[in-house]
Amino acid sequence: MIHAQDLTKSYGKKTVVNKVNLQVNKGSIYGLLGSNGAGKTTILKMISGILKENKGTILIDDQSIFENTKKKQQLIFIPDQPYFFSHYTVKQMAEFYRDFYPNWNEARFNQLQAIFKMDLKSKIHQFSKGMQRQVSFWLALSAMPDYLILDEPFDGLDVVIRKRIKGLIFNDVAERDMTVMISSHNLREIEDICDYIGILHDGAFILEKDLDDLKSDVHKVQLAFADEFPEQLFDSFDVLHQEKRGTVHLFIVRGEKADIDQVVNTKQPLIYDLLPLTLEEIFVYEMEGIGYAIEEILV
Repeated sequence: MIHAQDLTKSYGKKTVVNKVNLQVNKGSIYGLLGSNGAGKTTILKMISGILKENKGTILIDDQSIFENTKKKQQLIFIPDQPYFFSHYTVKQMAEFYRDFYPNWNEARFNQLQAIFKMDLKSKIHQFSKGMQRQVSFWLALSAMPDYLILDEPFDGLDVVIRKRIKGLIFNDVAERDMTVMISSHNLREIEDICDYIGILHDGAFILEKDLDDLKSDVHKVQLAFADEFPEQLFDSFDVLHQEKRGTVHLFIVRGEKADIDQVVNTKQPLIYDLLPLTLEEIFVYEMEGIGYAIEEILV
C-alpha cells in the first residue's frame, strides 16, 4: 500500500505539491489527473523515491521509500521520457535489470520478445520514442515489480501494442496484486484502466474518488418545460455547469440520481433526460467548477 500524508514539495518560493494526502491500496490501479503543472509528475517522482519531499511522509508498505534500496527493488517508475544507459543494447539493459531486481523473470522476458519483436542486440538509443517506450515496458514487466509507477505511459504507442501492454498490466494486477499509479492526459485511456481517480490542481486535490462512484455521482441533466423554467430547481445540488440550447436547459449536477429524479419530476417537465458522463467530461466540468479556463485544459 502507498500512503502519503501532508506531502509537500517546493522549488524556491514556488510550492508545487501542497499538503497532499493519498492512499493507493494493494492491487489497485490509481489514475492521477490534473491541469498542466498541477504537480502530477512531482508526486510520482516522490512516491518512486526519486525526489525527496520537503514536508510530510511517503510510506510504501509502512516503509519510507527515499534512499531505501531494498524497497526500490520492488518498484519501477517509467517516466514520460524513457531513460537508458548510453549505447546499451536491449540485452545489456536486461542484464542490468536482472542484477538489480531480485524478482526478475528470465522466462517472461523471453516470452515478451514475441510481443515487442525487437532485436536484443539493437542499441536502444537508435529506436524511436515509441519503441523505447516498448522496451521500458518489456523490462519493467519482466522485473515483476510490486509497484509500477507510470507517467504518460502510452504516448507514442500504436493501438495494438497499447492494448497488449494494458492486458499484461491487468494480468499482473489480477494475478500478483501489483499496484499501479498512472498519470496521463488521455482520459479515455485512464477511464479504461483505472479503478480510482485523483484530480489535482495547483498542487492539491480537488477530487479523489472511486471511479465507479465518481461516474455515478455526476450527471448530465437535459430539461424543457411548457411554461417558465423553475429557477430554483437545483438550489439544493452542486451545479458544475449550466447552459441553454434553444428551449432545452442543460445542467451538470453532482448528486444522487434518485434525489435528482425526485426534484425534477415534481415540476412535470416536457423533456427530462438524465445521462451518464465520461471521465473526460467530468474532468472538464470539475475544472470549470473551480474557475479553470476550459480552453486551457488539455485532455
